[in-house]
Amino acid sequence: MELTKEEESALAGKHGETLALAYRVLVAIGEATGADKLIPVEWAHLSGVNYNTIGDAGEKFLSHLSEDAKFKIKTTVNPMGFDSDSVSKFELDEEFIKKQQSIRQSYEKMGAIPSFSCIPYEIFELPKKGTQVSFAESNAAIYANSISTLKTNKESAFSALASALTGKSIYSDLRDDESRKPNLTIRMKTKQKDELAYGLLGYFAGKKAGSSVSISGVKELDRRSCKSLCAGMGTSGSCGMFTFGEEEKGEKIDFDDKEMKNVKDELNTAESGDVITLGSPQLGLEEISDLTTKLKGRSFRKRCMIFCPRAIQGQVRNLGYDKELSRAGAEVLYDCCICLTPLIDKENVDSVITNSVKGAYYLRTSNGVDVNLKNLDQIIQEETK
Repeated sequence: MELTKEEESALAGKHGETLALAYRVLVAIGEATGADKLIPVEWAHLSGVNYNTIGDAGEKFLSHLSEDAKFKIKTTVNPMGFDSDSVSKFELDEEFIKKQQSIRQSYEKMGAIPSFSCIPYEIFELPKKGTQVSFAESNAAIYANSISTLKTNKESAFSALASALTGKSIYSDLRDDESRKPNLTIRMKTKQKDELAYGLLGYFAGKKAGSSVSISGVKELDRRSCKSLCAGMGTSGSCGMFTFGEEEKGEKIDFDDKEMKNVKDELNTAESGDVITLGSPQLGLEEISDLTTKLKGRSFRKRCMIFCPRAIQGQVRNLGYDKELSRAGAEVLYDCCICLTPLIDKENVDSVITNSVKGAYYLRTSNGVDVNLKNLDQIIQEETK
């Protein structure tokens, strides 16, 4: 790789071991992916925040790193394992709480904005079109590339952390305009066109596509369906962006009712559930508003957990949405999400009802609970009174 004098100096350790380590990470990834240089990035969004994800080794690493490291660019972080406001209600292991708080403190000490959200594109002002960023959260990376017209690879926890520390990232893959051109078109041909269908489409596309894919048969998506598509795609494979339309060149495959059923059968492992979960990706203000409208005069028959970013908490309260959701029997949780949360434990919950394909995947594989997949309208129709 061709490095600037400043980058070579940092790599050699002349600006401290922490910066040298960060540059070693970037150079190693760059050499492995055939990148010829590093480029500046303006924003890093970090994963590796939930203690369930990084464990003791990650917690110790971050604690040590934060002793002298400072983030060089705007840095936001993914959800953690619980909502501090309500953690006492869940009888979580004290060691988990202690380690999670340590992780939080380390990131904040290094200068991270304590967003604890997987939807940074929805709660922060976006930079101008074409801006290079470094997003480790998969749904956020896909949304940034496909909808927000930013440029990022699907970064790893380490590469995004290195970007936060250096303000640089490797110039490869989806950072290059030529690599962003899809060579596969997936034709959406299902009768069902809701957020669950698009989440299943994303999961299908993630398995079939390379770094970029074109999707035809879709005119426009509402926010919920768009987020579901990005999350499903980010869960199942390495694809990092999509475009709408049909490419003249390249392979074309259909996503029809049969294919959708096959994907759903893989993820849907229960006929019902003990708990309803909404929010993977987390629900933004627009979705909360829509949900409260749908729940007018209705209440959940079962426990319902709704996951949101804390950035919208004030608006949720000022607009009275929290009271309406509480009246309907739902609890709103901030700073965490469905995926990898210890709040849903297989010792207490056999199965979960959700409209999230990403949530379904991680609830089954990480939490060990079965999942009943339904779209939001079906959940409200069947699980409220």
